[in-house]
Amino acid sequence: MRIVTATAVALALAGQAAPAANVQQPTTDGFWRMDGYGTVLSIRNGTFQEYQTTAVSCLKGDSAQQTGPGTYTTPDGDVLAMRAREDRDHAFLRADASVGVRHLRRIPALPHACARPSAEDPRTTFDVFWQTFDENYPFFASKGIDWRKVRDQYRPQVNAGTTRDELYTVFSEMVEPLHDAHVAVQDGDRVFAQVRPGTAVPTGELDTEVKKFIVERDLEDARNLEDFAHGRITYADLPGERGYLRISGFGGYAGHETSHAAQLAELDRALDGVLGQERAQRLTGLIIDLRINGGGSDALGIHIAQRLTDTPYFAYAKRARNDPADPTRHTRPQRVYVTPAQGPRCTGPVAVLTGGSTFSAGETFTQALMDRPGKTVRIGQPTQGVFSDVMPRRLPNDMSVWLPNEEFLTRSGRTFDGTGIPPHLTEPVFTKEEFDKKRDSAFDRAVNVLRNCGGAKS
Repeated sequence: MRIVTATAVALALAGQAAPAANVQQPTTDGFWRMDGYGTVLSIRNGTFQEYQTTAVSCLKGDSAQQTGPGTYTTPDGDVLAMRAREDRDHAFLRADASVGVRHLRRIPALPHACARPSAEDPRTTFDVFWQTFDENYPFFASKGIDWRKVRDQYRPQVNAGTTRDELYTVFSEMVEPLHDAHVAVQDGDRVFAQVRPGTAVPTGELDTEVKKFIVERDLEDARNLEDFAHGRITYADLPGERGYLRISGFGGYAGHETSHAAQLAELDRALDGVLGQERAQRLTGLIIDLRINGGGSDALGIHIAQRLTDTPYFAYAKRARNDPADPTRHTRPQRVYVTPAQGPRCTGPVAVLTGGSTFSAGETFTQALMDRPGKTVRIGQPTQGVFSDVMPRRLPNDMSVWLPNEEFLTRSGRTFDGTGIPPHLTEPVFTKEEFDKKRDSAFDRAVNVLRNCGGAKS
C-alpha cells in the first residue's frame, strides 16, 4: 500500500468514509496486545515501542518515532500506520511493505515481565528460544517434528558454563531438520539457515551467473533489452510480439533508498518503461521469470500483479497463528485482492517460470497470479515453500532468531508451505546438465506455450 497521507491510511485501515476535518480521532497512546505475533506495544510521547513476549519472557524489540497523525517511521525508513477504532479499545496496524493489517487490543499496562531485565544466562536464553518457536511456529506437525522431544534432547546439554559458540551450535542443530528458509539463528555476523533439500539460495552470485546465461542464450535474438530498478528487473522484446520480464526480487529497486515509498516509485518507473509506448497493446504474451528470486515485499508483488489484469480478483488470504498453546488456531484470514492499476497493463497470456530458488515474496506473487483472469501457466519446478513474513525475535543474550508464523491461503484454503507452489508444466531449472548443454528447457517451453495461445492480444 502506498502511504499518501495519514488520513488516507486511516481510511484504508478502518474501511470507513472520510471523517470531517474537525472530528477528533481516538488516541492510540497507551498499551496494546497484537492478535498473533507474540507482541505488545507501548505508544507514548510519540514513541512506538515493540515488546516481544512469550510465556517466559518479554524483551524490548524495534522502535519507531511518530512522523504524522497515526504514522510512525522506523530507523530503516519503514512506515507503520495505526488507527484506533471508535470503541478506543481496538486498533489496526499496517506496515507499508506488507499486505493486510494486524489487529490490536488495548491492555491496561505492559506485562510485568516487560518491566524487569531478563536474565542472560544460557539456560534462560535456551528457554526463550524454545518457547518462541513453540508459541509461534505453525509447521511442526506438517514437518513431522515433535518440538517437545527436541527440548528434552537438547536442554540437558545447556548449563551455566555453556559457551556462546556451543549455544549457537545447539540452536542450529535444533532447527536444522525444519529445512525452512524463513528460519535462521543469528549471532553477530554468523547466520545459520537451511533451505529445502535439492534447492539453492538465490544469492547475488547465482543471480549474476544465471542472468548472463539467459542474456547470451535465451535473449540472443531479443530486442530492446534493458535493466530497470537497480538491475532487479530486466525486460526484452522476443520475436512474435512476446515479452520477457525477469524479476530477481521484490525490493532493492532504489539503491540506497530503502523506504517502501522509494521502492514503489522506482517500480512504477520500471513498469511504465516496460509497458509504455503502446507495447502492452502489441504483446501477444509475456514470460515472467522468477526462477532466481530472493523475495522482499509482498505489497510490491501485488503492485506488479495489478499491471496484469483488467478485472479485480482474489489473490490470497493471510492468517497468523494465534494461540500459544494450540497451533491449529489462527487469526481470521484477511483476503487480499488484485485491482487493475491506473497505468498501462498487459492482460494477455502469461507464462510464469519458477523453481526452488523462487523464495518468499516471489512465491506470494506467484500465488497472486493463480486466479488471474486469462491464461496463466506456471512452468519449471516447485517454488521454495516459504510464504510468511519473517518474525525477527531477540534473545536475552543478544543473539536473535527468525521464524515464520503466517500462512497464505488459496481461495479453497490450500497452502503451499514446505512443498512450494507446483508448476503446471514440469521442466528442469538451471541444472548442471542444462548449463553444460546450453539448454533452458523451461524458457523454451514457455515460448512454445505462448506461441500456441492463438496470438491473442493483451
